[in-house]
Amino acid sequence: MKKIGFLSFGHWSDSPHSQTRSAADTLLQSIDLAVAAEQLGADGAYFRVHHFARQLASPFPLLAAIGARTSRIEIGTGVIDMRYENPMYMVEDSGAADLIAGGRLQLGISRGSPEQVVDGWRHFGYQPAEGQTEADMARMHTELYLKVLEGGGFAQPSPRPMFPNPPGLLRVEPHSPGLRERIWWGAASNATAVWAAKQGMHLMSSTLKYDEGGAPFHVQQAEQIREFRKAWTEAGWQREPRVSVSRSIFAITTELDDMYFGGDGESRDSVGFIDGPNQAIFGRSYAAEPDVLVRQLAEDEAIAEADTLLLTVPNQLGVEYNAHVLENILVHVAPALGWR
Repeated sequence: MKKIGFLSFGHWSDSPHSQTRSAADTLLQSIDLAVAAEQLGADGAYFRVHHFARQLASPFPLLAAIGARTSRIEIGTGVIDMRYENPMYMVEDSGAADLIAGGRLQLGISRGSPEQVVDGWRHFGYQPAEGQTEADMARMHTELYLKVLEGGGFAQPSPRPMFPNPPGLLRVEPHSPGLRERIWWGAASNATAVWAAKQGMHLMSSTLKYDEGGAPFHVQQAEQIREFRKAWTEAGWQREPRVSVSRSIFAITTELDDMYFGGDGESRDSVGFIDGPNQAIFGRSYAAEPDVLVRQLAEDEAIAEADTLLLTVPNQLGVEYNAHVLENILVHVAPALGWR
């Protein structure tokens, strides 16, 4: 059995070929797609966060709105760029959204990806301390966020408060019990996957990672997952770790599916450079008739290792078509692979 959800990058463009022509279109359709996914029996609605781009950015209003409109589906991010985040304010925002959703948030966070602007986090008021990198800064923000999220008191109360205080040191409010155990780290390397395990964060692995050995993407990703789980056990965590992988998978069941994705059937892994000198490997897309997809996906070692599969969706094609994409996988592919 696998949890199956969708991952939306939330693109919009003022183009006659796009059904998301504005930010409002994307936000409102994201809510509608999450509702539709829950009705179809999917397990998760996840959203990418990019700053300075015509894509989804500030996630918590969206997550809270989805939480208020749904009752079962997991709601998450994949991922929030921690270089941009005020950890204290993020504890407030995520705690409030999780309470609205009844404890269903699954937050993916990370160091972040290549940006639309130069050092965009500086415009948000952050910069690495002397001798540190932006990655160091992201991890410092993360460690503080995780610590405060635990809910312990640390702030000295005022002797003359506006309202009565409970006894002892005060914590950031609202506090959502259990959210600390539902934080994921988006890892691009084996080393950062191991670091995430030591921090007690679940692993979120995307459709790319640093090329560490030259093996096919799914083989390298499976090895990353195994190293993560080993480090989790060695760290002594008593709860079960979770692992998600993302894939572009399209079951071709209609002429429209074939028109949109029929040409992706021969997709292969590719390599390139996305951030600095390190070579990255990008996983293939899958697009074929359901019986062919079943055979292909059965050979993907990383999907086999993961407990959660996030399907990247072409959100600009609209809610109805994306619900069809999800339903195709849930009905025609997942049962044959034992995922349902």
